[in-house]
Amino acid sequence: MNATSIVAEQRIEWELPGRGHVAMWGLIAAEAAIFTIFVVAYLFYLGKSLTGPFPKDVLSVPIFYTICLLSSSLTIHLAVKALRRGNVRAFAMFWFATAALGATFLYGTASEWHRLIYQEGLTISTNLFGTTYYSLVGLHGFHVVVGLVSFSIVMALTLLGNVRSEHAERIDVLSLYWHFVDAVWIVVFTVVYVIGR
Repeated sequence: MNATSIVAEQRIEWELPGRGHVAMWGLIAAEAAIFTIFVVAYLFYLGKSLTGPFPKDVLSVPIFYTICLLSSSLTIHLAVKALRRGNVRAFAMFWFATAALGATFLYGTASEWHRLIYQEGLTISTNLFGTTYYSLVGLHGFHVVVGLVSFSIVMALTLLGNVRSEHAERIDVLSLYWHFVDAVWIVVFTVVYVIGR
């Protein structure tokens, strides 16, 4: 066996990643940069509000809603796995569970905002804390809404019988977005409800 044949045998097969995955990773990189700016602004202005209410006075830690959101990463992973195996029924159940967990989280955010605005008097223009809090948490909430709209479209297509195992790669691309939304919440939760209190 000569050196050329050894090198040929050791050659590793490599495929270009799909366009959808490359595009989603590009979007995630851009969105991560935007979130970084908002997180840095929140940390920079933390404790600089001259008037109340202050974070320690009005924020309650949304543990249940955080568990719901983070659990949705597992359900979406299971949904993609089921679709790859061709089990559309299991895919639909896990997909619905993901959407329900995301909607529950969004309900928690809306409830917290309602309480902060109407009971605590904290609005986006109240003080620096209000401005940075609503901007950062609102940016994340917007991304959750985008995910839920996407889930609804996929769910409707599934119920119409238009989603099959050959669509698993596209669904996987969408799942990357949702995993990003969940990962960002870990950062937002830590900054707002752990460090910021």
